[in-house]
Amino acid sequence: MRAWFVTLLAAAVVGLSGCGYNSLQQQDENVKAAWSEVVNQYQRRADLIPNLVNTVKGYAAQEQKVLIGVTEARARANSIQVTPEVLNNPQLFQKYQAAQGDLTQALKSLMVIVENYPQLKSDQNFRDLQSQLEGTENRITVARNRYIQAVQAYNVTVRSFPVNLTAKMFGFQVKPNFTVANEQQIATAPTVSFDSSPPGTAPAAPSGQPATK
Repeated sequence: MRAWFVTLLAAAVVGLSGCGYNSLQQQDENVKAAWSEVVNQYQRRADLIPNLVNTVKGYAAQEQKVLIGVTEARARANSIQVTPEVLNNPQLFQKYQAAQGDLTQALKSLMVIVENYPQLKSDQNFRDLQSQLEGTENRITVARNRYIQAVQAYNVTVRSFPVNLTAKMFGFQVKPNFTVANEQQIATAPTVSFDSSPPGTAPAAPSGQPATK
């Protein structure tokens, strides 16, 4: 009896392997790992924002609309509970994607107004934060690309015959991916130019303040 049981078990293992079960498991784990890195990098960016906003506020307190916009966009992004289950919920995934895209746009608006404040641009604390932000944006892009590739490979496997039969049997579903429109939206990370003004040129005056002569 034991010999028959071992034989049946071995046959089941071989059968599952032949039907793509092992590949599905491995690729599912790859997607989860790639997604976890995306979330980690987005959180890293969110952690930088309070100090960035406070530093800008020290030089440009009158830019309340932009500062509040960044703060509120961060709050909306952080309000979404991100768990691995998000990958099986296209609506929640899209909501999270949109929130992070809004935060990216808010940060771009913030960096645009920074150009009007030469003293802020030369502040060492701001320069350090801006450098960290740019580095994080680059990491986000890399993490998103890896996630996109992992999901593409997984989805192809899930849809392919005869593995799709195994996927259906064990509940493996197609996973949502980042949209083309969203990829275009984040294509340009927030940047700031620290080029000095040409000799003899007065620096740009902050909003609402007269230029010095």
